[in-house]
Amino acid sequence: MSVVVARPRPLHWWHQFPAALQELAVIRWLASLGAGGVIYMTPIIFHQVNLSASQVGQGLAASALIGTVARLLCGLLLDRGLRCSWPVRAAALLALAADLVLLQAQSFQGYVIGQLLIGIAAGLYFPAIELAVPLSTGSFPSSRGYALARSADALGVAMGALIGAVLAGLGLIRGVFLVEATAVLSMLLVLIWRPLPDGREALLHPRQGTRPGGLTDRDGASGHGSWLLPLLPVLAVSIVATGMIALLQSALPLDLVRGGLDRPALSEAWSGGLIALQLGLLVLLQWPVGNWVAQHSLRFGLGVGLVSFSGGCVLLAGSALWTGGVGLIVLAVLPMAFAEAAFLPTAAEAMVEETPLQHRGLAMALFSQCFAISATGAPLLAGALLDHQGHGLLLWLLMAVVCLLVLPLLQAVRPRYRVSPEQS
Repeated sequence: MSVVVARPRPLHWWHQFPAALQELAVIRWLASLGAGGVIYMTPIIFHQVNLSASQVGQGLAASALIGTVARLLCGLLLDRGLRCSWPVRAAALLALAADLVLLQAQSFQGYVIGQLLIGIAAGLYFPAIELAVPLSTGSFPSSRGYALARSADALGVAMGALIGAVLAGLGLIRGVFLVEATAVLSMLLVLIWRPLPDGREALLHPRQGTRPGGLTDRDGASGHGSWLLPLLPVLAVSIVATGMIALLQSALPLDLVRGGLDRPALSEAWSGGLIALQLGLLVLLQWPVGNWVAQHSLRFGLGVGLVSFSGGCVLLAGSALWTGGVGLIVLAVLPMAFAEAAFLPTAAEAMVEETPLQHRGLAMALFSQCFAISATGAPLLAGALLDHQGHGLLLWLLMAVVCLLVLPLLQAVRPRYRVSPEQS
């Protein structure tokens, strides 16, 4: 008589995913674990060495600007057949160099050099790691693959930010750079052991007389750059949404430690704790919300994300007007986490479903370019407003309105191409 041993539920959940997708999730978790503390603690670290909010924003903008070039170069190389593992390895080495610079930096110059290295690393990393998702799913739905990938990102960033908050409380806040250095070295070891899968060669360069796989061009317009036109609405709303994420990473920490009109300033440790709360909620929500919106249309997931971002901004703006405004900030982190969980995997899936296979590397570069564009403009605008007003009331109200204004663009969003080669 055979005995069936049931797997524990979390283990059973993990084993539903293909092995290649599991490996990709581990790599993304390691990268995000290192980046989590660095992203959220760097503005506070250099606020402590008397850099102004504008100077902090300038460094982040410089990072984003140089990242635009790296993203486009990476996307073009991916479309020429470069395997996804190589840009990710290069990004890990550059991130390690940035950590060593920022660990010792005490001036604006050192801060900017570190941010430039981070920008190049991000520019190489994101197009490759996003393109790797549908290449790792096999027959598994790529929309759910993106939900898992974002869950790994959320878990890593939350853990990194929590570690950063603990280090800040211990007076060792610059230790976040050592945490990231350890994480990227571990990521390199994983990639050496097993590179990311990439089965595009036969599809990007088919034999004569055969048609590239993975295509169901419903509009018959994939050549001469016309494939770019359907991407414009997704790119426009992605710039707004990633602008919100950039502000949560740069402006919100500064807004918390500087205080509002009536809301008192918070300590660095408490500010880091609130950021970690938002990221912790994102960890809990990312898979169920991402899996839920994957069962609906693309425009549904994108729309839910934008509306939730707007609601969170209204709460953040209101917090500046009340001495107990920290309570509204705690409430605001829920719609912000929900918005991010719904929007990001849906936006990445939309870029894939609206792009033919031979252009998906560049499409992912353009999608990650949204992060660069918003990370260039949003911190500069936020830094100027925070320095001029001393609080974030107008900033958050402005973002609430913008999120609602771009909603009509979603009417043009619909899938046009099959996602993965195995589904063709």
